[in-house]
This record gives sequence, structure tokens and C-alpha cells, in this order.
Amino acid sequence: MRLAGARLLTALLLSCAAAPALAQIPARGVKIGLLTDLSGVYTDLTGTGSVEAVKMAIEDSGGAIDGKPVTYVAADGQNKADIGAAIARRWIDEENVDTIVDVPNTAIALAVQEITRAKNKVLLNTGAGSTVFTNKACAPLSFQWVYDTYALANGTARSVIAQGAKTWFFLTADYTFGHSLEQDATEVILANGSKVLGSVRHPLNNADFSSYLLQAQASGAEVIALANAGGDLINSVKQAGEFGIGTGKQRLAATIIFLPDIHALGLQKAKGLFLTTGFYWDLDDETRAWSRRFAARMNGRRPTMAQAGVYSATLHYLKAVKAANTLDGPAVAAKMRELPLKDMFAKNASIRADGRVIHDMYLAQVKAPEESKGPWDYLKIVRTIPAAQAFRPLSRSECPLLAGK
Repeated sequence: MRLAGARLLTALLLSCAAAPALAQIPARGVKIGLLTDLSGVYTDLTGTGSVEAVKMAIEDSGGAIDGKPVTYVAADGQNKADIGAAIARRWIDEENVDTIVDVPNTAIALAVQEITRAKNKVLLNTGAGSTVFTNKACAPLSFQWVYDTYALANGTARSVIAQGAKTWFFLTADYTFGHSLEQDATEVILANGSKVLGSVRHPLNNADFSSYLLQAQASGAEVIALANAGGDLINSVKQAGEFGIGTGKQRLAATIIFLPDIHALGLQKAKGLFLTTGFYWDLDDETRAWSRRFAARMNGRRPTMAQAGVYSATLHYLKAVKAANTLDGPAVAAKMRELPLKDMFAKNASIRADGRVIHDMYLAQVKAPEESKGPWDYLKIVRTIPAAQAFRPLSRSECPLLAGK
């Protein structure tokens, strides 16, 4: 028995010695890379607001883990995949960045995801919305946190169809995100018995939409759906007004619209628009309290769902690092899936095997000027879309990480 016990102990020691030990958090601490838009079409949706959100998450995590500092670095991807990828590679190879967050451009996010996949780093995608991230392009250490084009189309297109809209025409940003918006909304439109009469595509960060809007108007479609965002969306809506679109038989539908877009347009122009969002600052006491802290740092501006998502993702990542006591990407990602996910952003949330973070979404409508109580009081929540219904079912995911795929 003594001999058998000795052999068992030896075997256990040898197996432990053979298993690779996870490195503990180094003295330099944890470093977060915020790759955002500080100068382009998405700057109001992310930008400096995302910087403040990361800082708030670091502060709320205690600013250190096991006595080692948590720091961040921020850069502008300039909405160019090659520039964003170069920044991400330099951060990881030369500047000890442990995770990258935000990335509000699908082309950049896809390029960065390939880098983080190769380097075994966690990617917290809070800004890019194409469903490709949790489908064919899914990666084991990548998480899509806030929204995607399926969730947006599922909420908004259905509500407009329910009001009797039968024919649609798309004005679409000509890159992966815009294409995904159009595709997912088209799927909902056709499934509900309506028709798409056509589409026209415009370059990103476009100034003149007159020719595109005239084509949309000439289609005779009841709904002109805007599959673009940020500055492009604002310019589209403003210039549509010059052609009388949105005031007569033809109406506008924004497949994605953020709070700063409504602020820039004004309630008179935006009133009545339906939208789907993953966060609203005035939703409940918890969102109001966090948003007041955010507003104090942002000259009164209220956060977008993307900025709230940056906070949520960063905070959860830091909780996982602390719990795992390592910066090893696979170990941290596993701990992120294991820990309960709940904060002022993530309601009824969980992380799926394909990297999709599911949580409640909200169908909202823009208030009329007389309904608003003051600045940033722009939305009324029509209904909550439960997490299990808001996103494309896991059974329809094309993610190769799933069993049997």
C-alpha cells in the first residue's frame, strides 16, 4: 500500500510539473487598449466618451489588481483597417497591451480580431455591429458585447412593418457593417410579407447624399431605410428633409441611431422614429446613477449604448483577470464566461459559446419636442425585448467553434 501510494503521489507530482503553469499578473500590471474613433464619423458615439467609460471601469475595479496597476492607452483607428491593425499589433508586440476594447468599425474590428486570435489576446468588441463576428468569423477569445445588426433589424424593422409598411428601399453605407444591416433587415422584411424594391450604396463619411436620396425617392417605396450610422445618418436625415422625404407618404427608418444623432438632429426632425438600443440612460435608477457620473465628466452629455458597453466589458474583463489571477488570454476568457455578468448595462445577460453577449434590448421611439422634459430626454421605451429573443438564435449561428460546426 505504501508502494502504491508513493507511485500515485509521484504520478500526481509529475502531472502537475508537466502542466503549464499560468503566469501570475506581472509587476507592470494590466494594460487595456482602447481603439476608438476620435476624429471621424463615429466620434460622438464612442470617442472621448469611450475613454471616460474605460477610466470609470478602471476606477470602479479599484485601479489595481493584487497591488498591480491597471492602466489604459487610447488611439484613433481613423476608420481604416490597415491603421487600426497596425496600432493593435504594435500595442500587443511592443507595449504590453493585454486586451483591446471598443473598435467601432467592422473592417477594423475584423482585422484586429485576426491579430488578437493569433496572439491569444481577448478582444472586447463593443463598437462594431456586424453579425459576422459571432458567425463565420467567430474567435475563441472574442466577445461581441453591445448590439449587432440582427438585433437592430429584429426590433426596428418589425415595429415599422407592424404599422403597415409594405415596400422598402435601402440607403446603405458601402462597407461590411452597412451591408450586414441591409441584409439582416431584408431578412426580417421578407419574412413578414413586405418587399424590398432596391438599394443604393454610399461611401463611408459621405457629405452629399442628394443623388442617393433622389434614387430612393424615385423608387416609390413607402419606407426609405437608412443602413448607416453616425455623421452619415445625420447628414442623410437632414438632406432627406430638403427633398420632402419623411413628411409625406414616404417615411424614413433608421436601422441604427444613437443618442448623439438625435441630439444633433433635434426632436423636431427625429420625432416619431423607432429605434432599437441596448441601453438608455433614463431606463432605471441604476442607469441614471451611472449616467450622472458619466455626464459630470462629459459636460452634461449622456452616454450612448456603445460607451456604456465599453464600461461593462472592461469592468467584467478586470473582474475575470482578478478571479483568474493571470493575464493568460484563454484563462481570462474562460473566467469571463464563468462569472455572472450583471451591471447597469447588462440586464439578464450571459455569454454564449459563439462569443455573443446576450442581454435585454429595448424598442424605443423618439419623443416629440413637447414630450421632452429637457436636454437628453429624447426616448420613450416602447417595450423590452428579452435577451433570448433579441439576438439571432444560437441554433442559427455559423460559428465553427460550436460542436458539430
